Amino acid sequence: MTFPTCLERLKQLAEARSSLLCVGLDPDPERLPESVPKSVAGIGDFLREIVEATREYAIAFKPNFAFFEALGPEGMSLLQALIKEIRAHTPVIGDAKRGDVGHTAERYAHALFEIYGCDAVTVTPYQGEDAVRPFLAHRDRLVFVLGLTSNPGASDFQLPNLFQDVVRKVRQWNDHGNAGLVVGATRSEQVREIRELSGPMPFLVPGVGAQGGSLEETLRDAEDGSGLPCLINASRSILYASSGTHYAAAAAHAAQGLQEQVSRARNRGSASV
Repeated sequence: MTFPTCLERLKQLAEARSSLLCVGLDPDPERLPESVPKSVAGIGDFLREIVEATREYAIAFKPNFAFFEALGPEGMSLLQALIKEIRAHTPVIGDAKRGDVGHTAERYAHALFEIYGCDAVTVTPYQGEDAVRPFLAHRDRLVFVLGLTSNPGASDFQLPNLFQDVVRKVRQWNDHGNAGLVVGATRSEQVREIRELSGPMPFLVPGVGAQGGSLEETLRDAEDGSGLPCLINASRSILYASSGTHYAAAAAHAAQGLQEQVSRARNRGSASV
């Protein structure tokens, strides 16, 4: 039996759920609603409620490994269990931002794909091709390479020109069609340039929501008409939509609202062509 690749699943869900939404799972004990216990078990229950409430609006979930690592071994066990549960219905992007060379990169790829079971991952390209190739060797998975990120410090190295070199290289490495780019929505002036340099490949776009990136501008410049998804990630604005007892309903409302914003922005973009 041939199973669909991660990219194929994302395309199918984008159509079936009329969405491009990726929900980030960044469990910060200090930001949990008051009714949620700050134990690992309590965090697990909270995240499961969020996933169940938002899954009809999302085509991917993106757990940030650092937040689970900070919870210790129990946190990593929770992460592994969550990934297994979620990927039964929705692809999981392991936001680990790994970056190393040779055998170490191979072990990272093995851990993320084969041990934790991620459908896609984020990786750091600073050390070059041999830091990325071991991930791309898993042809049924998807590898999002950091292209131009949404944090203020990105300008220290990525601007004005380094991001262009990264995008060109990722395009060269994309032999199997399973490479993508992380492109921050707060960098709207560069998004169109990145799309022109990258050619057809999926984008993972953080910076919408709590970071204030322009959704309409990003979609206008990032989508290329190829049908490859431009995943719009939102984490804090959905995960912590309410500090009250109805946090799951609030998360669902926030996810639905962003999904509808994406739909309206895409429709306006289509109408203007």
